[in-house]
Amino acid sequence: MAFFIALFLLTRFFGQLKKNFLNKRSIAHIALIFTNIFFAINLSAVKHLTNNDLVQAFGLNVVRIGVSVILFWILFLIKPVRIKIDKADRMRLFLCALFGIAINQLMFIKGLSLSYSIHAALLLLITPILIVIIAAWILKERLGILKVTGLALGISGALVLILAKDNSGNGTNVLLGNLFIIINAICYTIYFIIVKPLMVKYNAIVVLRWIFTIGLVLVLPFGWVEFSEIPWRHYTAIDFTAMGLIVITGTFLAYLFNLYGIKILGPSVAGFYIYTQPVFAALIAMFFLNEQLEMYKIVAAVLIFSGVYLANKQFKDD
Repeated sequence: MAFFIALFLLTRFFGQLKKNFLNKRSIAHIALIFTNIFFAINLSAVKHLTNNDLVQAFGLNVVRIGVSVILFWILFLIKPVRIKIDKADRMRLFLCALFGIAINQLMFIKGLSLSYSIHAALLLLITPILIVIIAAWILKERLGILKVTGLALGISGALVLILAKDNSGNGTNVLLGNLFIIINAICYTIYFIIVKPLMVKYNAIVVLRWIFTIGLVLVLPFGWVEFSEIPWRHYTAIDFTAMGLIVITGTFLAYLFNLYGIKILGPSVAGFYIYTQPVFAALIAMFFLNEQLEMYKIVAAVLIFSGVYLANKQFKDD
């Protein structure tokens, strides 16, 4: 019940912003900021559960994808949107589920559980680079000087933040974990590009509902055993909160908001917002873990947001 109240309030909030203050592009930028806040929280929540042996990687994916599927179909029952997916688009829909949900999520959670958070954050920075290259190749998006400059600034800022952090963690097989994270970044890039035509043609909620439903079918064979072994009775209130953040904000809402940003702004601009994730992760750590706001974090934030600004300015001028 609390989830649906929160979802209703968020919907009303964005609706009022759109009606009284902001246009679609502004709403899309706000949605992408929230997306990366959710993803930043998700990173810490996943590490908390996996490091404490409260869930295994593939079992966690069954939970997060399965609950998201349930939520999407509940939304359908509340507000039915009946749109038939054309036969010609069904293979693209399947590929979105394969790359954007199944392989992507399995590789990310497994890689994060084996490697260090700092490695995961650094390796995921190849995603915007791949997005820009593939979007320029497949979607014919122009790669101007401002976009290239923004890309360089974003990478520089993320490197300042990531490399200055303490490289602590429980890495059990760092090399294999890093390989999984690289595969995850490649798969997410492919998903990021191929989902855009579906979002333009169909209702976003309908597309996501089917992507997650197909994705659940694909991950069940790999994660069912681990799911059945989750020690729910040993979970504390903090553990259940972490799981809720992973499932609700880090999966369901994050994908919704991200998809809206892709539809309005395009994959290249949306992809640049990944650079904000380390900034939000640092701010979350300051608030909950009482970390200090060192100068390098301020420098990183300036570089990252400057990169996003230049990329968006390039997009607007195209």
